[in-house]
Amino acid sequence: MTSPDGSRTKDLTLGKDDLLHLYRQMVAIRKFEERAAEQYAHGKIGGFLHLYIGEEAIAVGAIDAMEDRDHVVTHYRDHGYAIALGTDPRRLMAELFGRSTGVAGGRGGSMHFADPEHNFWGGYAIVAGHLPIATGLALASQYLEQNYVVLCFFGDGATNNGAFHESLNFASLWKLPVLFICENNQYGMGTAVEYASAVREMAKKAIAYDIPAERIDGQDVLEVREAVKKALDHCRAGNGPFFLEALTYRFRGHSMADPEAYRTKEEVEEWRREDPILRFRGKLLAEGVATEDELNAIDSEVDAQMEEAVRFADESPVPDPSTLTDYVYTEPVAVR
Repeated sequence: MTSPDGSRTKDLTLGKDDLLHLYRQMVAIRKFEERAAEQYAHGKIGGFLHLYIGEEAIAVGAIDAMEDRDHVVTHYRDHGYAIALGTDPRRLMAELFGRSTGVAGGRGGSMHFADPEHNFWGGYAIVAGHLPIATGLALASQYLEQNYVVLCFFGDGATNNGAFHESLNFASLWKLPVLFICENNQYGMGTAVEYASAVREMAKKAIAYDIPAERIDGQDVLEVREAVKKALDHCRAGNGPFFLEALTYRFRGHSMADPEAYRTKEEVEEWRREDPILRFRGKLLAEGVATEDELNAIDSEVDAQMEEAVRFADESPVPDPSTLTDYVYTEPVAVR
């Protein structure tokens, strides 16, 4: 295992409520994912299921740093962002179940979460296919003078795709307000970084396009939050795009169908010692921000919330077959 380089755990300068909010958000993602894995095993969830377990600090830290007007576009390992943005876990679980009460009416499933209320535009199944979309949203922000920034999340595997390079080149050329966040979890599906990329540090790939870049510890929610906040300020000030590479690790397989034959149990256990939730919990306790009882109470509250999400999804109706062709095309818009 390559440990996150230059880990810089930040002091707990936020207020207690804010710090506990970060903890709650990470726990909520973890417990939602664990329930989803259980329901997949029970046959309640079909298709693919890509879990975010182990990477929670990135979504939580980054989204806590953004403003309400900012937009988020991401890859298919998308559950964590929706929860961090505040989407109702019941509707998210219902989407996994393919029910009509889901965020996409049961039509999108695990890889296609979206929530317009929170400027969350997916959930894309094609590796790197969403980077041009994020860049286009940033162009719209610039053209319409709306001053929002687009946070675009993707994995290390996406950096070897042509759409990645086209997007970074255009974003830099036009100085677009987009923050590219590479979640380097060491593997593209079952292929380790060293077997797929001639450049092992993804942040270096931004240098070719004159985009400032930084490599951060993706297991430290406070470091992620601080780095994202500075990067957003850079983008919002009209300085063009910024690139962050967050070093992280997924504790589960690429998907629920992954036998994980490409990595050792020892490697996984070594990274589990860098569990972002346990690290942050330990920091909160060590600094006297919270007690064991307070944190255990949050864990219990989130447990109950996720049990309710499963119940809601299980009792929700499946989509009516008569709606099968709905939403294939958008409704015509009158041009004035």
